[in-house]
Amino acid sequence: MAGETPIRPNDHLLSPDNSALVLIDYQPEQVNTVSSIEHEELMLNVTAVARAAAAYELPVVLTTVGVEMGANSGTVDELRNALPETDEIDRTSLNSWEDPDFRSAVEATGRKKIIMTGLWTEVCVAFPTLDMLREGYDIYPVSDAIGGISRDAHERAMQRMTHVGAQPITAISLVAELQRDWGRANAPNLRSILQWYFPRLHDIRTKDARP
Repeated sequence: MAGETPIRPNDHLLSPDNSALVLIDYQPEQVNTVSSIEHEELMLNVTAVARAAAAYELPVVLTTVGVEMGANSGTVDELRNALPETDEIDRTSLNSWEDPDFRSAVEATGRKKIIMTGLWTEVCVAFPTLDMLREGYDIYPVSDAIGGISRDAHERAMQRMTHVGAQPITAISLVAELQRDWGRANAPNLRSILQWYFPRLHDIRTKDARP
């Protein structure tokens, strides 16, 4: 039996040693306005991303908008429960990168590869992505874990970001990229996420297909 693939130094792919996760504004008010993807599938995918971050011990920056102003609620419970040790950073800015606390938290991770998630794609994902790309970050929007107020809004924002260098990924491709080899001792991380994910995805799609 072949041995496990060694972890590569200076890996150009995402790995537990070189990446961090950003989660922006997964609040009930924002989730309820998304129409580019079904809400249950959106939340399944972003929760899978959060579970992966916890399993592979990635630095996580979690931010909300308008909570202290009384305009919005905090992060939805489903996602909050996947990251119980992560503090929320509340903002007033639409562009998270313009908030000093958010920016400091990202810089404190020491990582240049940023897995980007948020609501909406066309605002709270696109704006910081465009700024951070200009400042030398590699940004990986998780296309099936983010959403816009319309399919067109989501797709145009994805085009805008990729045009200037963002590298879209998906929730499950992310987990596989972090693991990379079934022979590694931490392979149960990937296996447990997949075993949790696919039955729920099947249930969602079966329900959606019912007349």
